[in-house]
Amino acid sequence: MFQLLPGHIQPTGHRTRKSRLVTKDGHCNIEFGNIEYSNHFAFVVDFWTTFVEIRWRFVLLLFVAAFTGSWFVFSLLWYWIAKSNGDLTVQNQTEGHVRCIDNVNGLTTAFLYSLETQTTIGYGGRALTGHCAGTVALIIFQSLVGVFINCFMCGMILAKISLPKKRAKTVTFSNTAVICLKKGSLCLLIRVANLRKTLLIGSQIYGKLLKTTTTSDGETIILDQVDVDFTVDAGKDNLFFVCPLTLYHVINRSSPFYELTADTLPLQDFELVVFLDGTAESTSSSCQVRTSYIPQEIQWGYSFLPIISRTKTGKYRVDFSNFSKSVQVTTPHCVHCFETDVDQRNHNSYNKENHSSHLKLGIDNLGFQVIDIHDPVDVTKM
Repeated sequence: MFQLLPGHIQPTGHRTRKSRLVTKDGHCNIEFGNIEYSNHFAFVVDFWTTFVEIRWRFVLLLFVAAFTGSWFVFSLLWYWIAKSNGDLTVQNQTEGHVRCIDNVNGLTTAFLYSLETQTTIGYGGRALTGHCAGTVALIIFQSLVGVFINCFMCGMILAKISLPKKRAKTVTFSNTAVICLKKGSLCLLIRVANLRKTLLIGSQIYGKLLKTTTTSDGETIILDQVDVDFTVDAGKDNLFFVCPLTLYHVINRSSPFYELTADTLPLQDFELVVFLDGTAESTSSSCQVRTSYIPQEIQWGYSFLPIISRTKTGKYRVDFSNFSKSVQVTTPHCVHCFETDVDQRNHNSYNKENHSSHLKLGIDNLGFQVIDIHDPVDVTKM
């Protein structure tokens, strides 16, 4: 029943062409089509989330456009005030003319004055004279708009830099999963490691098996989700995530992998998505790490190589060169084979114990002695 099964190790950097819902780095491979126009407006209403989630190239474009656009719009207003008051160079100024803004003689100088005002540079060459009430109101309004733009852009960039998904980049899963014996059960094993020394508090891990199923009514369900429980030796909740952990799923009668065999596994069409939820110790932000495995990335009859050792100085060392490497081990061909072999051994052990109990009945009395009687004794004679 137990034998070494021929396996195929995916070479490093090999990418299968099979489409998957979740990529190895956790991105979801899905697109939405035929969305109504009213639904698109919802993204505008939730503008903060939209701005935080857009790509960096658009963030930088928005940053430049927000400041440059505000400077130019207010420069047009300053130019209009200067032109209305007759402060431009091309205008004929009468003797005793009172200017609203000093040294604003055209659109270029108006733009420079708008930039200097909003960024609080204040070179001193261009300034308000205080004789026009409109200029006082406009400079107050521009200062408020500048403060709002500064706060919004700084907040958006800070929120985008501190996104929890960035913390997830320092948590990695093994490239492949393996199926082998563990503690007397056939299990599916994966590895996960935290590359930072800071812990993920309250870590929980679970899985979803995605496959296409057909109900008894003939309905075809695409991406039907089935729960897959993972655990470690210390439990499945609140993992002590200080070193790489080997997570395992016991393949029993309640497991969705119960009907699989070493031969039928590569022919299956499913996707195993594994999730790890936790809270970053340094930022107290929740994050989720996910990856996926397809049947070609699950090795039957293999076990992970050890990666944790102890140095002479007493420190524990993790060798990440063996993180995703596996070695071939003796493994049952299928779950049914394993259960049949276990039942047969239990039956033989029970028969052996039962047979021994039939050969030996009662309890030996060590104080009992056997003696020989040569002459018959008449017990009826008085």
